[in-house]
Amino acid sequence: MASAVHQVTPAEASADPQPEAVVVRFAGDSGDGMQLTGGQFTLSAALAGNDLATFPDFPAEIRAPQGTLFGVSAFQINFGSVSIETAGDAPDVLVAMNPAALKTNVGDLKPGGLIIADEGEFSKRNLDKARYPENPLDDGSLAKWQLLRLNISQLTMDAVKPFGLGNKEALRCKNMWTLGLALWMFDRDRQPLIDWLKAKFAKAPELAEANIAALNAGHAYGETAELGAQGVGQLHVPAAPVEPGLYRTVTGADAISMGLVAGAQLAGLKLFYGGYPITPASAILHHLARLKEFGVTTFQAEDEIAAIASALGASYAGSLGVTCSSGPGIALKTEAIGLAIMTELPLVIVNAQRGGPSTGLPTKTEQSDLYQAVYGRNGDAPVPVIATRSAADCFDCAIEAVRIATQYMTPVMLLTDGYLQNAAEPWKVPDMSGYTPFPVEFEARVPDEEEAFLPYARDAKLKRPWVKPGTPGLMHRVGGIEKAEGTGNLDYSPANHQAMTEIRRQKVAGIDVPDQVVEQGGPGGTLVVVGWGSTYGPITQAVRRARRQGLDVSHIHIRHIWPLPRNLGDLLRSFDHVLVPEMNTGQLKTVLRDQFLVDARPLNKVSGQPFRIHEIEAAIGAFFDGAPRNEGGTLSADDTQLPNPVAGHDDGSLRGKSSPQSA
Repeated sequence: MASAVHQVTPAEASADPQPEAVVVRFAGDSGDGMQLTGGQFTLSAALAGNDLATFPDFPAEIRAPQGTLFGVSAFQINFGSVSIETAGDAPDVLVAMNPAALKTNVGDLKPGGLIIADEGEFSKRNLDKARYPENPLDDGSLAKWQLLRLNISQLTMDAVKPFGLGNKEALRCKNMWTLGLALWMFDRDRQPLIDWLKAKFAKAPELAEANIAALNAGHAYGETAELGAQGVGQLHVPAAPVEPGLYRTVTGADAISMGLVAGAQLAGLKLFYGGYPITPASAILHHLARLKEFGVTTFQAEDEIAAIASALGASYAGSLGVTCSSGPGIALKTEAIGLAIMTELPLVIVNAQRGGPSTGLPTKTEQSDLYQAVYGRNGDAPVPVIATRSAADCFDCAIEAVRIATQYMTPVMLLTDGYLQNAAEPWKVPDMSGYTPFPVEFEARVPDEEEAFLPYARDAKLKRPWVKPGTPGLMHRVGGIEKAEGTGNLDYSPANHQAMTEIRRQKVAGIDVPDQVVEQGGPGGTLVVVGWGSTYGPITQAVRRARRQGLDVSHIHIRHIWPLPRNLGDLLRSFDHVLVPEMNTGQLKTVLRDQFLVDARPLNKVSGQPFRIHEIEAAIGAFFDGAPRNEGGTLSADDTQLPNPVAGHDDGSLRGKSSPQSA
């Protein structure tokens, strides 16, 4: 059979270049297995050598009513042959398993993007649940996107029919059919997924074979259905250049768990984790429970108070006490955190932030617990606060939290958030020989008969000695009532309380934290964007784009929230303007204004979703477009144009309006 051959010229190739990165979002009911589908597609991208970042987004309900708008579960992955910092602004491909998934996600799809819809689920009943008056697959409302409509439900049932499954069990395999099609689209190997299915369903081989059949059927459909006529073809995304080494994919919860274990080993301690289940913090308990061979003890307590009390008891007994929760649970733990401050015992408290207040948004992300971490206790009760910036960074931050806790005899708050907890990225497994041990020295010297043991004596760091209970001759009091300086006896006197309050403050203020570095740009200029936590990725990309446009903008990202780096004030004052993007209403902004008297301007987002690059990019552009600079002005990430004065704002504040969505 003769066929025409055309060799692509360099000019044609440059006119239609292959994308360096692709964003894919899988969306469906919370029972459709979208998180599993996304997770396995992530595995395939990692095995292909792509850099990647993911964003799982799911409802708070354990199983929301099927087909409803608030029951949609989604998983987004950005993967490519270049460095990937975020899960992507706008998807290139949206896989919608039902009308509700389409309605809640199609607005994010970039113009010209591809929709793959399971038309078998677009029944009148499901359309009504999604509040569609007409079928969007037929009424032309999706005209600005490519549409590939497939009866995935029926195709899946046909593929698994030989295995004798009922309709309900058969339809549970449609996520594997969809995954097979996605693997074909991006030229991915199926064998690792087949091996995974065989291991997952080792005790039910018929289910393994049914799911494998669905996976293969989806892949075969892509190969044989001539989808090119509908504008859908294969796209190979090459591997990203990386340093040689051993890599694995980690979530923030994985990295924190391993970092806590590594920190305990560097300190020469056993680790005790006392926790109580709460979203999104529970994953740390689940991970640590699998690491018992490394001297880890995990305890699921009856409530949040018991969880932190058990961890504090473990620290008193000579282990590294760790507890973890989210905002509501941290509130319940507050009194026990104060007890750890008063007794001056090491304790690591991980706060996986979520939307609040109260129960708030259990499965959505936010950065609204910074005030709680820095200020949220009765009395003058300072604790060191550290914030993680990425899933991989959680490992080093956990080690740093252990170092400070044990070297300064203090509780430490480690801030992460729902996005970082669940997001995944490649992580180069570090060589632990490059980490400096910080072994703990317990007090064991028995004082002479004429001298008394002083449990609140201080060294150069103002750290008191750590004594294991039962050590001969070193009996001492612990408790929440004010301690006498040196002896630790009860002492209510005004002078003693003044002295002890100052000592506790000075100890935390004097903690050795590294000087602040500038991530991009120089140490001075027109504008600096200051971030903390999971805003690192979108800020990095937004500043990089702005600098490519010739804008004088720099990026500072703060790991040590309290105490702040000693050079930070001078750095901030070397810039004309300071912009602070946060997923709250301006908490770090307030701290920076308070500590350094700089006119920090906030960019706020409290939608439960992470920042997009274009939102920060638009706010940066506003500083170079002649926008007014009123004292106390606020930029908001939720609007759609560049800043203009808003009528009725007597304080002269502004609401920044974001530019159209960037690619």
